[in-house]
Amino acid sequence: MRGHYFKSDYVKHLPLVAGAMIDSHVTAEYWNNRTRERMRIKMPETYVVHLGNSKELMEVAEDSVAKRVLREHVRESLGVRNEDLLFAIINSVSRGKGQDLFLHAFYESLQLIQEKKLQVPPIHAIVVGSDMSAQTKFETELRNFVTSKKIQDRVHFVNKTLTVAPFLAAIDVLVQNSQARGECFGRITIEAMAFQLPVLGTAAGGTTEIVVNGTTGLLHQVGKEGVTPLANNIVKLATHVERRLTMGKRGYQRVKERFLEHHMARRISAVLKEVLRKSKSRAHSNML
Repeated sequence: MRGHYFKSDYVKHLPLVAGAMIDSHVTAEYWNNRTRERMRIKMPETYVVHLGNSKELMEVAEDSVAKRVLREHVRESLGVRNEDLLFAIINSVSRGKGQDLFLHAFYESLQLIQEKKLQVPPIHAIVVGSDMSAQTKFETELRNFVTSKKIQDRVHFVNKTLTVAPFLAAIDVLVQNSQARGECFGRITIEAMAFQLPVLGTAAGGTTEIVVNGTTGLLHQVGKEGVTPLANNIVKLATHVERRLTMGKRGYQRVKERFLEHHMARRISAVLKEVLRKSKSRAHSNML
């Protein structure tokens, strides 16, 4: 939903298009509103097609031996024990993805655990998507925060990668903390659910169409207002093992029911048939 998608050269031909497939209801609504109100362009009929996990990813997610090997390897490379709890945010590092607010919430959760003397395994935060070679101001800001709070032993930065399965096998909870309008859809969310991971996500964008609040994960507000609720949710999942595991299992079941590649393929097929049917109907009407 980035602004540059709405450049006139990109959208001027939309009225001539027979139909548009968009990956979430909230994104479809945003496109319809923005093109109509700001650009005075009429969107073609839109069809929502949620993304689906690939067969290859599901094979890894459902292979207990492969997951155990990946889990051990990643945790060893991070210096994290098997019994420790890992909360990960897996996304390109940028302010819009909310890594800064996640780290503030993580630090707050550490304080809550200490203040309440809660008996939980050591918790760690992993930021996957880092790129220190770019030396961005935001990345430096994240690392400076970690240093200032003296939590370097609890926060781990990992370079950006397209291979996410090893990290999904290694962690215990995914944090999807995208800000403003949230994710258009959020493929990493359904990938995490395939690995039976509960999701702590912002109540915005496509995340609200994937995560069932209280069932497959917990949602919190965007912005600074969401920091304390996210911290509380981190503590909830750290202290309630059964709840965490049950949410993960329910998320996996939701993926099996809605978010596989063949679900997406069937939906695309149905959309194409519908667009073709309407096109033929219009052509027939014009001939009369």
